[in-house]
Amino acid sequence: MGDNTHTTPNPQGGIKSNGQNLTMPQQPLKPQAHSPIDSNTRLKAWLHSARWYLSAESLRMVALGFSAGLPLLLVLGTLGFRLRESGIDRTTIGFLSWVGLVYAFKWLWSPLVDSLHLPGLTPRFGKRRAWLLLSQCLLVLGLMAMATLDPSEHLSALVAAALFVTLASATQDIALDAFRIESAPLEDQGALAAMYQTGYRLGMIWAGAGALWLAQRAQDQLSGHEAAQAWQISYLLMAASMGVGIVATCLSRTPMPSESAPLAAETAKPKATWKIKCEQLLIAPFKDFFSRFGWRALLILLLISTYRISDIVMGVMANPFYSDMGYTKDEIAMVSKVFGVVMTLCGAFLGGLLTKQWGVIRVLMWGAALSALSNLLFAWLSTVDHEVWALVGVICADNLSGGIASAAFIAFLSGLTRIEYSASQYALLSSLMIAAPQWLAGFSGLFVDHFGYTSFFIATALMGLPVLVLVAWAAPMTQTQVTAH
Repeated sequence: MGDNTHTTPNPQGGIKSNGQNLTMPQQPLKPQAHSPIDSNTRLKAWLHSARWYLSAESLRMVALGFSAGLPLLLVLGTLGFRLRESGIDRTTIGFLSWVGLVYAFKWLWSPLVDSLHLPGLTPRFGKRRAWLLLSQCLLVLGLMAMATLDPSEHLSALVAAALFVTLASATQDIALDAFRIESAPLEDQGALAAMYQTGYRLGMIWAGAGALWLAQRAQDQLSGHEAAQAWQISYLLMAASMGVGIVATCLSRTPMPSESAPLAAETAKPKATWKIKCEQLLIAPFKDFFSRFGWRALLILLLISTYRISDIVMGVMANPFYSDMGYTKDEIAMVSKVFGVVMTLCGAFLGGLLTKQWGVIRVLMWGAALSALSNLLFAWLSTVDHEVWALVGVICADNLSGGIASAAFIAFLSGLTRIEYSASQYALLSSLMIAAPQWLAGFSGLFVDHFGYTSFFIATALMGLPVLVLVAWAAPMTQTQVTAH
């Protein structure tokens, strides 16, 4: 910021924030002569990277990631299947996906999460964990409300409950992203992001395949005639599953950096006026970001706002697609739970390892390409008769590419933040990731009704092409070492 920020050359390349480096290649790799490196040294480096996954912070992040990933599909994908099964048309389902736009505006209240202390909770658990516990308890209440409402009779009330769940989920994301960033040095953020992503994807799979499987089991026990009651049981069990995150939050340690952040110090001064407090809480985090990157910030933000566009737009119609193709809840649950889990774990771990070894930008490029290509597999699946083996192959490829892309992308976003503004800045960046794709996804039902599933999946794959160009442009934008004093 002004004279307080200076730029110095970084011999290794990468972002340096708060004295920590996020390694990114300065230019495409070129063959060069160098002294041979002993194979044992290389092996030890890879083993050291892999061993980090067994650390306490890493394992706790899996459970917290599970808690973050659980609500998403319950208000989007799984809810879409539930609505379709209740006779709601595809166009309505598409527009109702705009509930997810709440995630795109979480930056509006992220400064409160960065600064507001919760009476009774903050003194005992610390700022980050206090907000985590509050949002997780609200999620339990919201999911219980969604469980009791039948879409065919109380659609408006169900949408209101889904909005409440989305608000609580977005607040949990704000607190958890800050907690994750503050829990490990920047060079470990790639691996920590991989563990977070592993838990996140497991939560999504449980909220997707798990919820479908539970609903089918409950419906079988009810002689197949009470679908609404079966979904009620399923959603109540999803609410109970939030206990994983609540327990993990209680067992986690409070990260220390946030307690000594300059932001907290400034706003805590007795003589600080409301104008100073508002400037520090609402303006300073965003001013800091633009002052560090200048005009380059616009291109970086453009990349962030489009990186996951293929996945998000396609995802809204995925479950209605499975239903219209005649796949049963059992088939979807079996394929996602067995094959999807394995490939998700492989993708997240592989993405984290590659990020530590190759740098973020290179893996970011691979992730963007693979995500777009996996959508073409869905286009092919739409032309195939009811074949479970085909569904297995497509879901495996989709989960693998999604795991790699997400691990690299989370590490990329983490490297752009400054630790004293971690909640606010990360909330802004991750909100941009959702805003445009989620708005566009609202028209997915209309597109499918007019052009069919095959054309829809091809169109979503083509959306990924500009992202590859933006990733290539982003590399030189993020190779400056920015140090704050």
